[in-house]
Amino acid sequence: MQHLDHDRLVFLALGESEADDGEARHLDACAHCRAEVDGLRHVAGLGAGTQGLGDLPDPPEHVWQGIVAQVAAAEALPSLGDRRAAGPPAAAPTPGSGAGAEGGAGAEIGAARPGPAGGRRRRLPRWAVTAVTAAAAAAVGVAGTFAVLSGRADEPRAPERVVLASGTLSAYGTTPRDANGDARVFTDNQLHLHVANLPAVPGYYEVWLIDPATMRMFSVGVLNSGTGDALLPLPPNVDLRTYSVVDVSAEQYDNKPAHSGDSLLRGTLTG
Repeated sequence: MQHLDHDRLVFLALGESEADDGEARHLDACAHCRAEVDGLRHVAGLGAGTQGLGDLPDPPEHVWQGIVAQVAAAEALPSLGDRRAAGPPAAAPTPGSGAGAEGGAGAEIGAARPGPAGGRRRRLPRWAVTAVTAAAAAAVGVAGTFAVLSGRADEPRAPERVVLASGTLSAYGTTPRDANGDARVFTDNQLHLHVANLPAVPGYYEVWLIDPATMRMFSVGVLNSGTGDALLPLPPNVDLRTYSVVDVSAEQYDNKPAHSGDSLLRGTLTG
C-alpha cells in the first residue's frame, strides 16, 4: 500500500485542508498514516497550547540530555531497509557538544548523523522525529505549530493566516468526475490550492484567475502534479470580486502563454 505524502499529512493535521474521498478512505484503511496524522495533531496541539506563554526560563540540562539520549536510542534501532553489516550504535553526544548545546533540539532532529565507522549516514525515522519533537515541545513550551512540526523551535512563529476568500473546484468539460479541488486566498495574497485526481497530461497544469463577465484572465502559476497542495503568490492589487473564478488548465510546451482552452477544474471564490 502506498502511503499518503508526509507534507499532505501535515496539511491535514493542521486543518489547512480537508481530506478528499480517496484520502479519507486511505486513512480509514491505513493504520500507519492514521497514526502519523494523530501524532502530528498532538504536536500541533502542544504548539497551539503554548502561544500565550512568554519569557520562559531555559530548560534544565537534564531535559536536553534526555532528548539527545532518545535520538541516539532511535538511531540505534535496526531499519527494515538497512542491509549494511551490523555495527555498534552511534554514541550519544555529550552535554555541551553538538546540536544539544548550540543548535537546540531542532537542529539535531531530522538531520542525518554518522552511523558505524565507514558506513553510510542514516536518517532518523520519521516516527522518532515526531515523538522526540513532541517531547521537546512539551519541555520548553515551544510557540508556533509550524516550528514544532518542522523541528526548528528556534525560528520565529509564522503569522496566523486569515482566509479572505475560498471556493470548491469541480471537474470541468470532459474532465473525469472524480477530479476535484479547493482554493483559499489568504490576506497575505497567497492562493492555497489542493487538487486531486487530475488526469495525466503530456504537458503541465497551469492555474488562472478569470473575470467571468469578460473572460479576461491571467496566470497565477503552475502545479507540480495532479494531486497535492500548492501555495501561489497573487498580485497585491488583484480584485477578487472581478477575477473570481479559479481555473486549472492542461497546457502544452508550445511557447504560447495564452490559455490552451483545455480547462480541467473550475470554481468560484466567495468571501
